[in-house]
Amino acid sequence: MKRRDFLKAGLLTGAAAMAKPLMAETQDSQPAPKPFELDEATIADLQKAMNSGKETAHSITQKYLERIEEIDRNGPTLRSVIETNTEALAHADRLDKLRSEGVIRGPLHGIPILIKDNIETGDKMMTTAGSLALLGNIAAHDAHIVALMRKAGAIILGKTNLSEWANFRSTHSSSGWSGRGGQTKNPYALDRNPCGSSSGSGSATSANLCAISIGSETDGSIVCPSSNNGLVGIKPTLGLLSRSGIIPLSHSQDTAGPMARTVRDAAILLGVLAGPDPSDPATKGYKGVSDYTKFLDTNGLKGARIGVARKFFGFNDRVDTLMHNAIQVMKDLGAIIVDPADLPSHGKYDDTETEVLLYDFKNDINKYLSTRHLEAKTLADLIKINEKLKDTELQYFGQELFIQAQAKGPLTDKKYIDALARNHKMSRTDGIDAVMDKFKLDAIFAPTGGPAWTTDLINGDHISGSSSTPAAVAGYPAITLPSGYIRGLPVGLTLFGRAWSEPTLLKLAYAYEQAAKNRQAPKFLQTAEAKQA
Repeated sequence: MKRRDFLKAGLLTGAAAMAKPLMAETQDSQPAPKPFELDEATIADLQKAMNSGKETAHSITQKYLERIEEIDRNGPTLRSVIETNTEALAHADRLDKLRSEGVIRGPLHGIPILIKDNIETGDKMMTTAGSLALLGNIAAHDAHIVALMRKAGAIILGKTNLSEWANFRSTHSSSGWSGRGGQTKNPYALDRNPCGSSSGSGSATSANLCAISIGSETDGSIVCPSSNNGLVGIKPTLGLLSRSGIIPLSHSQDTAGPMARTVRDAAILLGVLAGPDPSDPATKGYKGVSDYTKFLDTNGLKGARIGVARKFFGFNDRVDTLMHNAIQVMKDLGAIIVDPADLPSHGKYDDTETEVLLYDFKNDINKYLSTRHLEAKTLADLIKINEKLKDTELQYFGQELFIQAQAKGPLTDKKYIDALARNHKMSRTDGIDAVMDKFKLDAIFAPTGGPAWTTDLINGDHISGSSSTPAAVAGYPAITLPSGYIRGLPVGLTLFGRAWSEPTLLKLAYAYEQAAKNRQAPKFLQTAEAKQA
């Protein structure tokens, strides 16, 4: 039996156990996890501890691994980490030796990081997109962004759970559920959903199971889990980061991005990840920088023109209150608020976005599978494998999107070409660019979404409110950060703007963050707080 087949045989059994219903688990109350000495530790805090000799890369990595065992595998059983890296401590030892010799590889030297399980690592860990169909998929090489992180001194601590196939399998899925990893929980209230598809990265980072993490987004998959888990999340401009070595959904919209507890940590990680890659044509027009921390300015909102995308409001009165409070903070910091500043094309291309994603997924996943040594060579194969594994893979929801995508033709179809052109016109020329030109804006402001909904493995997600689509379809950047809490559940605000405007968005977000200081660590409650604090 080949090593890949051995892994697959053993893990199929384990995955079935991991995928038990969430409802039965959250009825019995559990004591909150004990305090953790690395709670809310920033990159700067960890570097200071290593420089002083108080900690080493080994000791920090060990503590995070033990914390994962304590509250992810046991206790609250967050199920945010799908696999830990057996080589992490050895890598930490090598970095400690370099530090002792006066060699610092980069800003992430000795910093443990978790990455989403659709990003390849050239080590012993698998890359499965959460699917049992890809068990045993061990990459020969690091994804481009992983190679950049290692070059900067990062320790890859493990892979995070996710909404299986980046939440592009069923029309009524539960975010954070995968056949391989089960249901990820929200550390603020365990019966609430972490959102997705970067669910594990959001839950784990908020729960302090790592210093920082990587997610990926096609539409909402970084910003929504960041919002639901009280984090800073950056969805970069398409082409700022390479996608090579990442299991694709849509080459038209996919991008990886940082998820962190502070704007500064997100900016540090973004600078490490950014860069052109000949193997990803989207990076050909790269206009990034290597250090985004130089744009962080507590006075960054003074004189900035912020447009309020008012049509994204109104789905929840308490969310609106938090947004109005945030607007007031921005005004107090000297921002000029343009309200309303709605996108002329608001809501006009939702159907064509889905059309493009279906075409892209079939084309892109077939291309990916054809280059890997897996049982599945095509999307059609994946559909058949899921049917064979229906007692585990299809126990809660189906594969309607897979089937719809399989029915699509090649990317030369006129229907696809027209839909993509319409998307870009509506989101760019007649969308973000139009409103920013009209009002001479530095950024557009909107609620990221509502507070986390209860996880429902019968009916699927019931999300209330989202502003992710314009920037996602346009391929433009967005940043979300905490705006406050509703019954103990975090709610994020989003700033988005033109292509390559990450420096401006980070400057504005940092100024707001430093004034508002909204981030609160999760309490691992069984359910949301009964009364509003």
